Amino acid sequence: MHGNHSENNIHELIEKLTTHYQKDGQDVNTHLEGLLNSNYVKYWDYIRLDSLLTLQNPKTPYADEMVFIVYHQITELYFKLVMHELQQLKTAESLTGAIFLKRVERCNWYFGQLISSFDIISVGLDQDQFLKFRVALTPASGFQSVQYRMVEIASTDLINLVHTDSRDKYDDYSTIEELFEELYWKKGATDTKTGEKTLTLRQFETEYTAKLIQLAYEYKSRNVWSLYRRLSLDDQANSAIQEALKQLDQHININWPLMHYKYALGHLIKNKQLYSATGGTNWREYLPPRFQKVIFFPSLYTKEELENWGKNWVEKEVISKIQAAKQV
Repeated sequence: MHGNHSENNIHELIEKLTTHYQKDGQDVNTHLEGLLNSNYVKYWDYIRLDSLLTLQNPKTPYADEMVFIVYHQITELYFKLVMHELQQLKTAESLTGAIFLKRVERCNWYFGQLISSFDIISVGLDQDQFLKFRVALTPASGFQSVQYRMVEIASTDLINLVHTDSRDKYDDYSTIEELFEELYWKKGATDTKTGEKTLTLRQFETEYTAKLIQLAYEYKSRNVWSLYRRLSLDDQANSAIQEALKQLDQHININWPLMHYKYALGHLIKNKQLYSATGGTNWREYLPPRFQKVIFFPSLYTKEELENWGKNWVEKEVISKIQAAKQV
């Protein structure tokens, strides 16, 4: 019985393959013959392991620089997965609440993994080594992660990314180019002494401005916030969807930047001396959410929640760390 069942399956598969290839004007026999001459897929070839393991190139002899590089590469791969989900939302022909929720929850899972794994940096990186090899990385900075900017742009209307001090100057008729010049993160990359754009920011703008503006046009009416507002009223009122959006908002705009802030406090303060960021960024003002008030989905929150944006995290994880560092 088993042999007959297998034979029937083979005939059925051949019929399906024949139909599949005929649709494209292809001869199934040719493709089957090609399969005979093909090698088996190997794990190391499929994920290009040899190439992957050559992508870590420390600039200094300090061993923990390898940890620093690998973790940031992992971070960028997770950002790629997030953008993969947001791209599928953008291009969905018939977007239902269920599909929308599934994509947003996946993004939350990816960011949750990033946030929970940050101890690889904050605990697993020797401070003395970090303070030595970091100077060799100037002016490079995590600020220059274009994929993080892409996630922001794909998540909300561009006006919500404009610095809070400038947001009232713009409205629905403002162009993307106008809004782009006032994005909050640009103010975080000004030289702390001169007020001029840092080399870190100038390099980033030269490399990515055109790409990010193009992306902003592509997501202008297809970003997560825009798509949510086009769901049915029942889906918009769905508590699971609302909570998933709020979690994504808080993951990206509170938990993720404040994990960096916590890490900076732990590694850039030694013997009561506060070291500057490698890119010259204003990290003490750029990272805390209460200063930026970058909120992707503002109408989902109460007035009190908006006013206290990021406050609880700062009180628990930041202020206590500053007080502890001063006592060392």
